[in-house]
Amino acid sequence: MQCKKDEMVFGIKRAMPIVMGYIPVGFALGVMAADAGLSPLQMGLMSLLVYAGSAQFIAVDLLGSGVSAVPIIITTFLVNLRHFLFSASLAPHFRQIKQSFIPIISFFLTDESFAVSITDAEERPLTHVYYFSLYITAYSSWVFSTIIGAALGNLIPDTKALGFDFALPGMFLALLCMQLKNAKFVLIALISGFLSIFFMYTIPGNWNVILATIIAAMIGVFISHEN
Repeated sequence: MQCKKDEMVFGIKRAMPIVMGYIPVGFALGVMAADAGLSPLQMGLMSLLVYAGSAQFIAVDLLGSGVSAVPIIITTFLVNLRHFLFSASLAPHFRQIKQSFIPIISFFLTDESFAVSITDAEERPLTHVYYFSLYITAYSSWVFSTIIGAALGNLIPDTKALGFDFALPGMFLALLCMQLKNAKFVLIALISGFLSIFFMYTIPGNWNVILATIIAAMIGVFISHEN
C-alpha cells in the first residue's frame, strides 16, 4: 500500500511542470475558442474527449474560419499520427501493467506526458499507479484551464500581449531539455529540428513532424548500434 502511495505522489509531482505549462496554454486556447464562438461547455467537451493541444488549436482555428467537420477531422488525425510513435516507445515499459489498464492510460498520452514518463520509465519500473497519477493530473489541469479561458475569453482581447502565444513552444523547449542527456541526444534533436523545418517548407500538409521523427529515430538507432 505504501509503495502505491509513493508512486502516486511521485506521479503527481512529476506532473507539476506539465501543469504549469498547461495552465497558460490551455487558457490561451480557451480564449481563442471563445473568439471562434465556442461556449465554455463546448470547449470543455472538446478537451475532455480530444485532449490534444496542437490538434485543438488547429480545430479551433479551422472552426473559427468556418471549415466543415471532415477537413478538421482529417487534419487533426494527421497532426496526431506522432502518438503512434509515442505508444511504440512506451510499449516495452507496459509489460508488467494489467492489459485492461493500457487502453485507458493510452488515452491520456500527450507530447508532454510522454516526455516525462519515458524518462522515468527508463530509470526504473513503474506501475499503473504512477501513470494514472501523472496523466490524470495533467489532464485535469488542461481541461480546467481551457474551460476557464473560454469563460473569461471576452475579457482578454489580445492574448499575444500577455505572451500566451509563446507558452506552447516554451513548454516544448523545456521538455526537450529534459531529454538532452548527452551529445548523441543533442545531435538527434538538432537533426530532427532541421528535418522538420525542411519538410515544412517542401512538403504540403502536416507531415513534417512525422517524417522528421521517423528519420531522426532511424539515425538514432544507427548511431546507438555504431557505439
